[in-house]
Parts: sequence; C-alpha cells; structure tokens
Amino acid sequence: MAIYLARRLFQAVLILLGVSLVTFALLYLLPADPARQIAGRTASAAQVAGIRTQLGLDQPFFVQYARYLGNLVQGDLGRSYLQRSQVADLIWARLPASLLLMLAAILCELALGLTMGMLAAVRRGRASDHALMVTSFVTVSAPQFVVGLLLLYVFAVRLGWFPIGGYGTFSHLVLPALTLGILGAGWYARMMRSSMVDVLRQDYIRTARAKGLKRWTILARHALPNAILPVIAMIGIDIGLFMSGIVVVESVFGWPGIGQLAWQAIQRVDLPIIMGVTLVSAVAIVLGNLLADLVSPFVDPRIKLN
Repeated sequence: MAIYLARRLFQAVLILLGVSLVTFALLYLLPADPARQIAGRTASAAQVAGIRTQLGLDQPFFVQYARYLGNLVQGDLGRSYLQRSQVADLIWARLPASLLLMLAAILCELALGLTMGMLAAVRRGRASDHALMVTSFVTVSAPQFVVGLLLLYVFAVRLGWFPIGGYGTFSHLVLPALTLGILGAGWYARMMRSSMVDVLRQDYIRTARAKGLKRWTILARHALPNAILPVIAMIGIDIGLFMSGIVVVESVFGWPGIGQLAWQAIQRVDLPIIMGVTLVSAVAIVLGNLLADLVSPFVDPRIKLN
C-alpha cells in the first residue's frame, strides 16, 4: 500500500506540473492584455508598459513560469491583479460553498441515477426501461445552463418554491445541486443498468432466487454491491465534470463558490486567479480518482492495489 501511494503521489505531482505548464502557456498566449485591464482605457502606453514591467509580464515565458513555480512551491498562488488580494485567500474563502454544492450534487445524481438504472435493469426490454434510457440520454445531452434556467423559471419564478439565487439556506442549495446532478444522473443510470443486467445473469443470483428470497432483498444484498463497483470509480472521474460545470451553474444561480470566482476572473483577465482555480480543480480531480481507487478494494476484496 505504501509503495502504491508513493507511486500515485509521484504521478499526481507530474500531472499537476503538466496542468500548470499547459494552463500557463495558454494564458500567456492570450491576446488580451492584463496590464491594459488594470490600467483602464484612459491610461497611456507608458502607464500600461510600467504596469506590465511591475507585474513581470514583459519577461520571457519560461522566466515567468519558473518564477510562478518557485512561488507555488512555497504555497504562494500569487496575488490577484484587480482584487489586490492573495489568490489562496480568495479561493479558500469560496471553497466551502463549492464543496457543499459538489457534495449535494453527487448525492442528487447518485439517488436519481442509481434508482433509474436499477429500475431499468429490473424491467429490461419493457416500455419503462426504454423510457428511462431515453430520459437518461436527454439529461446527459442537455446543456447545464439551459437546465438551470429552466429549473429557475419553473420552480423559482412560476411556482415560487425556491429563491432565484443566493447562498445560505437549504432552499438555496436545491436547484443548483439538482442542475449539476441531472447531468450526472443520466451517466450513472446507463452504467448502472448495464452493470446490473450483467450481475442479474450470474449463478449466485439464480441461487438466491431458488432459495425463495424476496426480489428486493436479492437486489439490495446481492446484486447492488456487485453492480455498484463501476459507479464508485466513476465518482472520482466525475469530479472533473463537476469542476467544469460548476463555473456555469454558480454563475447562473449566483452561488459564491470558486466557479463564480473563476468566471469573474476570466471576464477581467485576472490570470493569477485563473491559474489558482485551475490548479485547485486539478488537485480535486487527482484526489477524487485516488480516493476511488482506495475505496474499491473495500467494496470488492478481489481488487488488489499494485
């Protein structure tokens, strides 16, 4: 286990280094000028050049990147160009809201997706199976901003059941979590159906039926623990989808998380914040995949970590 963890952590460092290099290169090649954004439209060319020199933006790419890595090793994510605050402080202040939204969204998609997948597998080939799979395809294909706006219009504007936006209570959490969860529910439903169908064909399931066990007892005790294994691995990968979708959802619902912070930084070309949020998202994805791998042997003892 120790050797496995050491190898995975070494791989994680290489992945994060690659992410930082690619992201830094893309931001370096942007046609937008952060110095002009900071100086304002009325600033002279000399003032813009002075700001660019002060921030080190006139240095070659590898000089800037090496300076960034040197600060990163010391735990310094840089300083926001426009907010004049440490990026680490800005992200840390908004991270709890994003983690809360992510946890609620995972619970939503698991509840919806696993239920749909199990029902479809049990009623395989029937009209309800086809209806559930069509529904899962629609939820996977639907853009998140469209789903979010539709839920806002129906449940917040027309029915008035939930607030239009904001943060602080359970009612504020429901719609954004459901928006994120609907997309993932479709993937989980299709995967769960496929896995459950394979499990229901196994000999031990037929043996359980021959013993006279009730249908839902067989599903809960014997079929579900084996069918859910692929889903566990998918949760770790799913964190990446959440980190990309959370930017849109938080902007639509006014949720004060790191997604909204990233969107504001993109609009203002605030490069340190964009880099910081990207690295934090990459760390979340790496840790999510590692956690999924570590949990898998507890679900299925046949899996060995090598």
